[in-house]
Amino acid sequence: MKSFFDKYIQAVEETDTIKYTGAVSAVKGLMIESNGPRCVIGEICRIEVPSEKSSVMAEVVGLEGNIVRLMVFGETKGIEVGSTVTASGAVLEVPVSEKLLGRVVDATGTPIDGKGDIASDAYYPALAPAPNPLERKPIKKRLATGVRAIDSLLTVGKGQRIGIFAGSGVGKSTLLSVIAQNSVADVNVIGLIGERGREVPEFIEHDLGKEGLKRSVVVVSTSDQPSIARLRAAYVCTAIAEFFRDQGKDVVLMMDSVTRFAHAQREIGLATGEPPAQRGYPPSVFDMIPRLLERTGTNAKGSITAFYTVLVDGDDMNEPIADKVRGTLDGHIVLSRALADRQHYPAIDVAKSISRLNKRVSGPETMKAVTKVKKWMADYASQEDMILAGVYQKGNSPEIDEAIDKHPAIEEFLCQDPGEHLTIDDTLNKLSELTGINIPKEEYSESPANAHPTFDILAK
Repeated sequence: MKSFFDKYIQAVEETDTIKYTGAVSAVKGLMIESNGPRCVIGEICRIEVPSEKSSVMAEVVGLEGNIVRLMVFGETKGIEVGSTVTASGAVLEVPVSEKLLGRVVDATGTPIDGKGDIASDAYYPALAPAPNPLERKPIKKRLATGVRAIDSLLTVGKGQRIGIFAGSGVGKSTLLSVIAQNSVADVNVIGLIGERGREVPEFIEHDLGKEGLKRSVVVVSTSDQPSIARLRAAYVCTAIAEFFRDQGKDVVLMMDSVTRFAHAQREIGLATGEPPAQRGYPPSVFDMIPRLLERTGTNAKGSITAFYTVLVDGDDMNEPIADKVRGTLDGHIVLSRALADRQHYPAIDVAKSISRLNKRVSGPETMKAVTKVKKWMADYASQEDMILAGVYQKGNSPEIDEAIDKHPAIEEFLCQDPGEHLTIDDTLNKLSELTGINIPKEEYSESPANAHPTFDILAK
C-alpha cells in the first residue's frame, strides 16, 4: 500500500544535491553562450534575469570546450553577461495524466488555458525513441475520419501515418478540424506548431468546438515564440500521444505543421554553426524528421494514427521537406489549389494521393468500387482539356463516355461541407449507389472480413 509520503520520499531520493552552475558570457541573437555549467545536450537549464528577479528556461543545444550554447523558451530580455546559469540535471519532461483531456498547454506541457495546474505524478520525456519495430502490432482496423473522400478512396488504418500536403490557404487546417470532430478515436492530440496567434482560439472554439475539446489535448507554440519552443512543441504533443497509447487507447495525433518544425530546427542548426545543405536546411533537419515521425504508429498496447500537414513552398511537391516527409510516412493526401479555386472542398486531389494501407483495411467489394471510381476519374482527366474545349465527340470511346456521364456524381460525392457529419455507413452506402456495386454490411465494420492482404510495396 502506498504511503502519502511516498512521492515526497521519491522526490528527495531523485534530487541531486550538487548544483552545477555557470555564467553567461555572450548573447548572440537567438543564442546564449555561457562558461559552464557541466551539462549534456538537451538538458534543461535556468538562466537568472537579475532585472526581473526571475529566471527563464533554456535548453542546451551545443557544446564546445567549456562553452555551453543555450536557447531560451521565452524572451532573452534582461539576460546579461554574468547571469547565473544553473543545470537541472534533466531533459524536458511532460506531466501526463487523464486530466490533460480538454486542456491547452504550451511547448513545455504547462497549461495556458487558465484552468489551473495539471496535477500529475507521472512524466514522459519529450525526446524518446520509436517503438521496437518487432513490437508493433500489424494494422488491420479502419479509422473512420468523417471525410467521405478519405474514408472511401483513401482509407486510413488505425496506427497509420498520413501527410496532408498543400500550399498556403488551400484548407489543411479545416480538413484537420473535420477529422478532429468526426473521427472515432478515443483521444485527439493536436499540435499547433508555428501557427498565427489569431488562429489558435479560432481553431479551438469554432473548428474543434466544446465536444471535440473534451476528448482532445491541444499543444500550442505560435509563430512569434522562439524556435526551440516551436521545435519542442512537436515533441511534447508526440509524448502526450504516446502516454495515451500506452494506456491502450486509439489516439489520433494531428500536427500542423511539420514544415514549421523543420524551419525551427533550421534556425537552431544555422545558429549553432551547421552548414546549410539542401535549400538552406542543415543536415540535422533531415535526421530529426524521421526520428519524430517514427514515434507514432502502433506498439504492443495501442495505436497513434498521425496526420501531419506539410506546407509545400511554392506548391512544389518535390521541395526537400515535402520529399523527406512523403518518403517517411505511410501515405499522403494532396490538396489542390485548382480544386480550391473552384470551391471544391475538401480540395483533395485523389489522383495524386495514396494510402498505402487502403487495401489492407478495406473489404474486397469496397476495393472494387474504389477501383471503378478511380478509373472513371483517370479516364476523364486524360481527356479533360478536349472535353472542356468541346472538341471531344461522344461515341468515340465508351469508357470516356461513361466517365463523362459519371463526372458530376463523382464531384458531388467528393465534395463535403465542413459541418457535415458522416459515418462510415453513410460513406459506403453512397459509394455503393455511385458505382452500382453491392458492398456487403460486413465490410462496413472496423475490421472488414477478407480484407486484401496486399503488402505495402504492392500498394505503392
